[in-house]
Amino acid sequence: MIPLAEPVLDGNEREYLLECLESGYLSSVGPLVERFEREFARAVGSAHAVACGSGTAALHVALRLAGAGPGKLVAVSDLTFIASANAVTYTGADILLVDSESATWNMNTQLLYEEVVRRAKRGERIPDVIEIVHVLGHPAQMEPLLALREEFGIPIVEDAAESLGASWLEGPLAGRQVGSAGEFGCFSFNGNKIITTGGGGMITTDDADRAAAARHLTTQAKLPGPGYRHDAVGYNYRLNSLAAAVGLAQLERLSNRVAAKRAIAARYDKLLTGLPVSPAPSTTWARPTYWLYSVLLDEQADGDHFVESLSGREVQARRVWPPLHVQAPYVGCARLGGDVADHIYRRGLSLPSSAGLSLSQQQLTADALVASISDAGLKR
Repeated sequence: MIPLAEPVLDGNEREYLLECLESGYLSSVGPLVERFEREFARAVGSAHAVACGSGTAALHVALRLAGAGPGKLVAVSDLTFIASANAVTYTGADILLVDSESATWNMNTQLLYEEVVRRAKRGERIPDVIEIVHVLGHPAQMEPLLALREEFGIPIVEDAAESLGASWLEGPLAGRQVGSAGEFGCFSFNGNKIITTGGGGMITTDDADRAAAARHLTTQAKLPGPGYRHDAVGYNYRLNSLAAAVGLAQLERLSNRVAAKRAIAARYDKLLTGLPVSPAPSTTWARPTYWLYSVLLDEQADGDHFVESLSGREVQARRVWPPLHVQAPYVGCARLGGDVADHIYRRGLSLPSSAGLSLSQQQLTADALVASISDAGLKR
């Protein structure tokens, strides 16, 4: 089976794990965690980074520090993995789901901007926080959100779990990487991400006080000193040293991973030319990392059929997530639009995208997709 996304462990993972074991620092305390944080911040262009046990934990803490909580409203991308919304729910805040736009599949930030301006003029409730997800490796259009922050003081939390290494090429954020534009950026190191620690996450920020607050909350809000004194309800959310050791080795190979993902995307673009599928989103104003190369099938295609058909040909694929507005916990949430997210869900299909995907595996995937298209009776 050609996997959808598997880790590549071809660096100093073994060496750093042995270093960690020999040091005796296995928990969240120790030089490897601090080094991972320092080097990760440098890699994404942020001043500070705080390592967490998961990407969801990173989002939870970042949202809480951004002001999310009971009685607050958080605008969230409708088309995203459910963890993006779950982290908001952990804070007790209400959710406003915002539809996608078709160019990048990310939140339609212009739609949100216009709605907030309309609500503000009428004295209606506006979001207290915006959580923007950079979906599947492509940066979101940030200008409308930057305007909302400037005009209404709405803080931005970036869910960059899938987009480490992606950047903007034009506009006010030109040259910046995802995770460095909002008050907080949040990343995931799950086993299928561009780099992995086996499971883990990171919060980035340019504000030293915010970083200190995040570190405090992720260590049970324990006050300095010998006694067990805590000044808030905190969390056991810190990354351990063993995971940090793996993360350091992975981070050293980040540029190789990103280059591999982009090369895979370019090959897919060529291999799928002439087929009744639309290529993965790509714009002139951003440089995506194509975490999962995802296409849009023909209008008449059955996504489940394609997943099953490809699986029968030893190729693992998956449909894009259902929009949050059809997920049981979030059916009743307020939302803006939803038709575009529904459309992407019906037709979206993610193809094998491991950084170690070989040329032959990619050719086999393309051949399997052609055969599945033929089985479905779709015209080429």
